[in-house]
Amino acid sequence: MSSSASRSVALVTLGCTRNEVDSEELAGRLAAEGWVLVDDAAEADVAVVNTCGFVEQAKKDSIDVLLEASAAKDAGRTQAVVAVGCLAERYGEQLAAELPEADAVLGFDSYADMSGHLKAILAGDRPASHTPADRRRLLPLSPVQRQGGAGGVALPGHGDPAPPEPTPDVLEPADVTFQGPVPASGPRVIRARLDGRPWAPLKIASGCDRRCAFCAIPMFRGAFVSRRPTDIVAEARWLAERGVKEVFLVSENSTSYGKDLGDLALLEKLLPELTAVDGIERVRVSYLQPAEIRPGLLDAMAATPGVVPYFDISFQHASGPLLRRMRRFGGREAFLQLLDEVRTRAPEAGIRSNVIVGFPGETEADLDELEAFLVAARLDVVGVFGYSDEDGTEAEGYREKVPEDAVAERVARFTALVEELGAQRAEERIGQRVEVLVEEVDDEEGLLLGRALHQGPDVDGITMLRLDQCEGFGIGDLVPATVVGTEGIDLVAEPA
Repeated sequence: MSSSASRSVALVTLGCTRNEVDSEELAGRLAAEGWVLVDDAAEADVAVVNTCGFVEQAKKDSIDVLLEASAAKDAGRTQAVVAVGCLAERYGEQLAAELPEADAVLGFDSYADMSGHLKAILAGDRPASHTPADRRRLLPLSPVQRQGGAGGVALPGHGDPAPPEPTPDVLEPADVTFQGPVPASGPRVIRARLDGRPWAPLKIASGCDRRCAFCAIPMFRGAFVSRRPTDIVAEARWLAERGVKEVFLVSENSTSYGKDLGDLALLEKLLPELTAVDGIERVRVSYLQPAEIRPGLLDAMAATPGVVPYFDISFQHASGPLLRRMRRFGGREAFLQLLDEVRTRAPEAGIRSNVIVGFPGETEADLDELEAFLVAARLDVVGVFGYSDEDGTEAEGYREKVPEDAVAERVARFTALVEELGAQRAEERIGQRVEVLVEEVDDEEGLLLGRALHQGPDVDGITMLRLDQCEGFGIGDLVPATVVGTEGIDLVAEPA
């Protein structure tokens, strides 16, 4: 067994950017306890796999990675494989029983003492597997009472926030309104960067209070809890000191930010504080619920210098009757009006969304409504997901299930449609001036690869610049450019 001084750990992250924040918090906790962080799981004493439990394919991918990491125990240095994250939190003992190759399955409540758990595992102990429970029941029903009651509830990605002041039964906005920059001696940041990217996700809240019929996330992520603005700004400053130029604000529902702090306008007040952090050039907001988007938030996102004109709006469908079955609100006309309000404020805004097809009871009329919306909406990127039953959700018990082959056909049909529409939307940007954050240098192809303001990380396309036209620019630089061509949703640009 490795000595205490040479213990090493690799964190393998699956799923969304929120999971990336959780992994970097775990990395920070472990590094503070003397663990050496390594990139390759096969070269680590312990491989910690931060799993995703969102949809069926993500679950399968997580299990495949756990099996692959376990196989390395026979061929490499790895002595133990530990499952954490959403799949472990959601299924716990069941996952452990079905996957004996994993040496432990640990839930969110284990994160604060992850070092102790890993040391015990290397010493030959096999800790009890996590017992799942509905995490929505761990905090008070009233949002304004949660900040005072969150002390004993694990909130991955929130670090170790300072205990809040005693929370009254009813909060007034003045009790929590953010008053200014965090001093140099502000909240302690518990995080370690696991990559050298010039952007980083920054968690502003956890959990969700919505009850969408298809979604299991609130059951294993819990009720909605906002991070205190001082903690968020302190972490943004910490990221900037490590070369981050763009912070990507993530949560399960960013439009709810501040409701448990007594101020639903708190995000609008937080944005200029983040853009004022030295070194932060861009602030990007993700995951907006259309039913909760307020004019004030649109104004702040469009008018605050440094906040990029990017709107990640979770429409999920456009048929009003089907949205009601999903326990959601809105419809084609309301959504198009919302898009008009966005573009009135920011004509060149990037707008992305996700839609679900094959939901129980979905008819051809519903699909026609969705198609009409997508054609009229001119969205930059749309993710298309096929419905599948999720354990414990309301929709799992619905009748009128769409056959799997029909779901697959609808996914293929709408994927083809949104790819065509996305390519057309990209072509509309030819001639536009853009600012490209360089993220990668491809010497083989002679390209700088990055993102314009309207492009979110990983899934919203890239902008390509010829290396021979960009002398002196590299990773982390912002390049003013003009769009001259497209490849699907990707842009080709030349430096201005």
